[in-house]
Amino acid sequence: MTLEEKIGQMTLYTSGWDVTGPTLNENYKEDLKAGKVGALFNAHTVKYNSDLQRMAVEETRLGIPLLFGYDVIHGHRTIFPLPLAEASSWNLDLIKETARLSAKEAAASGLNWTFNPMVDIARDPRWGRIAEGSGEDTYLGSLIAKAKVEGYQGDDLSDPFTVLACVKHFAAYGASQAGRDYHTVDMSDRVLRETYLPPYKAAIDAGAATVMTSFNELHGVPASGSRYLMTEILREEWRFKGFVVTDYTSINEMVPHGVVANEKEAADLALNAGVDMDMQGGVYNDHLATLVNEGKVSEKQVDEAVRRILEMKWRLGLFKDPYRYLDEKRELQVLFSKELMDHALVSARESIVLLKNEPYNNKKLLPIANDVKSIALIGPLGDNQIDMLGTWHASGDANKVVTVLQGLKEAFPKAKITYTKGADFMGSDKSGFEEATKNARAADLVIMAVGENHQQSGEAASRSGLDLPGVQQELVEAIYQTGKPIVALVMAGRPLTIGWMDENIPAIVNTWHLGTMAGKAIAEVLAGKYNPSGKLTITFPRNVGQIPIYYSMKNTGRPFDADSKYTSKYLDVSNEPLYPFGYGLSYTTFEYGEPKLSKIEIKEHENLTIEVMVKNTGEYEGQEVVQLYVRDLVGSVTRPVKELKGFEKISLKPGESKVVTFTINSDNLKFYTRDMSYRVEPGEFLITIGPNSAEGKTAQFTLK
Repeated sequence: MTLEEKIGQMTLYTSGWDVTGPTLNENYKEDLKAGKVGALFNAHTVKYNSDLQRMAVEETRLGIPLLFGYDVIHGHRTIFPLPLAEASSWNLDLIKETARLSAKEAAASGLNWTFNPMVDIARDPRWGRIAEGSGEDTYLGSLIAKAKVEGYQGDDLSDPFTVLACVKHFAAYGASQAGRDYHTVDMSDRVLRETYLPPYKAAIDAGAATVMTSFNELHGVPASGSRYLMTEILREEWRFKGFVVTDYTSINEMVPHGVVANEKEAADLALNAGVDMDMQGGVYNDHLATLVNEGKVSEKQVDEAVRRILEMKWRLGLFKDPYRYLDEKRELQVLFSKELMDHALVSARESIVLLKNEPYNNKKLLPIANDVKSIALIGPLGDNQIDMLGTWHASGDANKVVTVLQGLKEAFPKAKITYTKGADFMGSDKSGFEEATKNARAADLVIMAVGENHQQSGEAASRSGLDLPGVQQELVEAIYQTGKPIVALVMAGRPLTIGWMDENIPAIVNTWHLGTMAGKAIAEVLAGKYNPSGKLTITFPRNVGQIPIYYSMKNTGRPFDADSKYTSKYLDVSNEPLYPFGYGLSYTTFEYGEPKLSKIEIKEHENLTIEVMVKNTGEYEGQEVVQLYVRDLVGSVTRPVKELKGFEKISLKPGESKVVTFTINSDNLKFYTRDMSYRVEPGEFLITIGPNSAEGKTAQFTLK
């Protein structure tokens, strides 16, 4: 290979789309024929990618096949719930299956690389990209990262229904200051290693083939130029063997960051940091050969980067058959298949979180009685296809989406159902209020469908306020004034500040953006055909002034005391969240017994078994996520008030009980001590087992 051909393998460019379908920039086409492109993204459909692959294999000197990448975040054509929504299922098998089916459909469209999973821990819901991750918890986030990598990559990457996973964004992108996208990240190494790095490590340990750099700086250095992240941690500590790709033009962006004077210096910094592939910026193509000739980077470094990239192409089986992902018959069979659509429904149902279900006139509104005579569906998300898909919905087809209105008509065929949009997502137009109010007064039940559209969360969608956008809050209040019973459906890619609704609306269901089968899943939950079992993986604040707020905070030296002014609290709002991490209701009720410990003292390498009896004390069969939290009461450095260390999702019939068993050992109790060694310290530990992070039964043990 010539030096230029090697650098070509390190270059990733985008395809485009116009009204007739996919298209490639003429300059990129010439670069491709010249061997200056090793991978393309945003190129899909078998016919289009076959033409590009043929160009790479038959019209270049070396005939090296292309990689085809795409942001398959929560589905490709069939769209599953947002990652933050699906995390609320606490069902790792379900999440893995979603990744497997996403890979299958994407691969059938000619793709072999997804820019996912996004495993950034995020504790600031102002940050729009919180929708793409699994929430605030390191332990749960790590398990989900592992499940997704295994789902995407399967057991054999040469299987044409698998794709390369790309764990992103390395590292700590979810901690952007003020929740503003692309903003600075600044934290101690202790916080980085304890809270933010473990999910990336879990993905690497699960075999993630590729890693994407983040846009942010860390310790004053943009991630794409950080040798500490890309070499010292990723390759030397974690022994990562795959290749590193930048995020979109992030090498170029090191110039405005202010750590390099120009793009040539940026290329130097990136390669020496350990970045193998340049996404879209063209910086390696423009400057790497010159840097090699000047001796600022070595050709051996280039060779190593190219070897990593070619190895992944080899593992995919592309050298044996460059067209193994390109089969039009398979594409037709897989896209929107029954297997995918059925799973989209299952996943959507399990992602729904029931936030409130209080009696109205002495009777709970949910589930809705089968004999309901009339329903007024009101709000901009009631008969809306595109916004059910949520952010980053890839090539999802809005025409395939089941809306809430369609779902309700199927679930309640005898009821008269009216729909009024009422308000929009932006602006101050209230002209729809009158018709909405009229329909509400004429109905037995009102269902409000309110929240964000798909562009109001996701990348470059940070918000300084988390109230319902536009005049939707005023619409809800206007309908409330009719005195009619109201069920509120809240749809968004993040927690919203819905304190007024929590105080005034008897039933609230958080339905996120659930994808292709959203309306059917929502209607089945409302009708009681499916008992909601979702639990939040992100804390809902009462207002933005509480942010950041998360369950595993520190105690401080002056913990809250209502009777003492000089303790840690606000003058104008409670310290407590609106809804805590792990929270979610059911149509049934569960009773927890006292935790039973196998012993009250253990030594460092011994196991502690904890048992708890959980009973369904209600009238419906239901699922419960039993959660185990641990608090290290005294450490050489301060420890969180509690940390999730285990959970189990169980199903119980009315009156049925089950003993849930957890095991704790010293590996669960390790942390970065005062000298930054990762180990366990002897002492006393408090265990809490319950339905969420704010409730539960406790027990204590000692590690000798």
